[in-house]
Amino acid sequence: MTETSDGFDDYPTDLSRRRLLFGVGAAVAGATALGGTVLGPALVGEREARADPGVPGVPELLLPKFADALPIPPVLRPRGDLTVRMRVANVKLHAHLPPTPLWTYDGHFPGPTIEVQRGRRLRVAWTNELSGPLPIVAVEIPDTVPGRPPGVPPTNYPGRDGATPLAAVAGLTPWTAVHVHGAHSGGGQDGWAENGLSPGESQLSEYSNDQPATALWYHDHAMHISRFTLMSGLLGMYLIRDDEESALRLPRGKYEVPLVLCDRNLDLDAAGKPTGALLHKISIARTEPARIVVPFAGPYTLVNGVIWPYFEVEPRWYRFRVLNASNARVFRLVLVDENNVVVPGALKVIGSDGGLLGAPSTVDEPLILSSSERADILIDFGALAGRRLRLVNTRPGTAPGLPDPGNGIAEPDVLQFRVGRRGHDDFRLPAKLAPSFTRLTPADLPPDVTRRLVVLTPPGSPGDPEMWEMTEVDPAEVTIPGDGIVQLRGADGKLRTYRRMSAGYQDATMYTVPRDAWEEWSFLNLGGPPHPMHIHLVRFQAFRRELFDARGFDVRIRGTKTPLTFLSQPELEAHETGWKDVIRVASGQDGKAELVTVAGRFGHATGRYVYHCHLLEHEHAMMRPFVVTPPEVLALVSGLDEGHHHG
Repeated sequence: MTETSDGFDDYPTDLSRRRLLFGVGAAVAGATALGGTVLGPALVGEREARADPGVPGVPELLLPKFADALPIPPVLRPRGDLTVRMRVANVKLHAHLPPTPLWTYDGHFPGPTIEVQRGRRLRVAWTNELSGPLPIVAVEIPDTVPGRPPGVPPTNYPGRDGATPLAAVAGLTPWTAVHVHGAHSGGGQDGWAENGLSPGESQLSEYSNDQPATALWYHDHAMHISRFTLMSGLLGMYLIRDDEESALRLPRGKYEVPLVLCDRNLDLDAAGKPTGALLHKISIARTEPARIVVPFAGPYTLVNGVIWPYFEVEPRWYRFRVLNASNARVFRLVLVDENNVVVPGALKVIGSDGGLLGAPSTVDEPLILSSSERADILIDFGALAGRRLRLVNTRPGTAPGLPDPGNGIAEPDVLQFRVGRRGHDDFRLPAKLAPSFTRLTPADLPPDVTRRLVVLTPPGSPGDPEMWEMTEVDPAEVTIPGDGIVQLRGADGKLRTYRRMSAGYQDATMYTVPRDAWEEWSFLNLGGPPHPMHIHLVRFQAFRRELFDARGFDVRIRGTKTPLTFLSQPELEAHETGWKDVIRVASGQDGKAELVTVAGRFGHATGRYVYHCHLLEHEHAMMRPFVVTPPEVLALVSGLDEGHHHG
């Protein structure tokens, strides 16, 4: 897998390009700017290993690490219909903070974990009992702030940096729409983003749960404001169980633990102390010729609603259901020991967004999860009795466990594991996991499969990042170069020409899918941040990642002057070889673009759905509808969908 573009801030602006050049030097530059001395990487690691493990890498973060035990959200196992109430609650995010007002499900952040059995239908009344204004202060700041270290994003720090709160955000009142992310539910149950609830109203949804055992999650999906409502606390996990999973006798009960990861920022009082109030603080990379907002990245990492917690474990196997619930941050997770050395062989990936893999995979390299991706992992603490380990977030070119403030990692620690000295464990890692799992290849698709191309364009004139739906055309029928015309020369050497059909959310619906049909979708990122692309309703498998030379794309023309040519095919990561509902589409550096191809079957349900980028700061601008319809209905009509080609 390419290591060039998995960060939150890979924007094609001069400042961001400068940040991306920090590499290994980022941690050193950050340490120097914050009053440290310039040390080689080995000496920095040695210094960090001797340092107080509870002190953040950036002193301005103020809060000590590992002051709170990891909380476990309550579990709901409904036997009949379920009512979940959205209500305001005061929640302690850290032992040294006053309670934080949040919007929650049933008073918990994260909300209760809902656990159901495969095939057992569940009706939920999501009831809006919220009141008052949005419990978030939102500010926008320049990408450089006087008094802050040069080359280090000012969003690394708490506080408003003198910015005035945005009045439009302060005026938001409770308006919500609940989406069970990854559920194979009918369009009317999916939580359409514009079908919002006001206080006193309920969203009545039915979930068939007719899909393999997996970890889904539920969250608010209100149109235009989900970046604020999720940050306010409206999210929780949703587990489906089945017989295939039960037969494996994986760690259960207190040995199966959800890890809901997210990043946040905090407001400060007049004395410079954190108030506990959440701060949506983002920077503006530039205003001309187009306004470019850098997606949110906060300096505090929360696990299950607590900042930098610790978790006491026994020396045995544990199962962790990991969810990246951040607005935009990409986590690159590794398990390190007291000396910042990666613990080899301890972490096994056994499942992805859509369920179990065919076999476990050992992951010593970073486990990369973009916003809304999940990973089902096992960690064997059996040989680590008495140790104190840490799950840390890292970046390419920076030693694990060290800060990288130049790339937005003010503090790399996520969670501390305190391994006890006694424990009993009769679990044995099976060589095979899900017998039902089959790794798909393009040869498994029907010969008349519909193929679609979606182009993710870089920010620039005339507006924000856009998402174009394309159709293949005869090059003689269009003007080359031209606005919305993209040419690709693939690994097979064949030249293909595509024309843009739509871009904005309000454009006509171009994708109509017959129920039970297989489709192959390709996402091409021409520049900008990594986009985690989520398709509602369907689970899919990733076929391949491909890198293209993207220098032929001209942002001023909004099309290619010369064809984009195939360069290489990086490997997929272990969790990307399973069933997914989100796929990270990175953008390369140095004029490269990434194309990711996935395939899935649009079965189970019908209705109107959306697909979109799951960077919450992009979601409203990078969302498009599609419709799934019974094939016998489609047989009565024609000309509804020109955005596909076969073969």
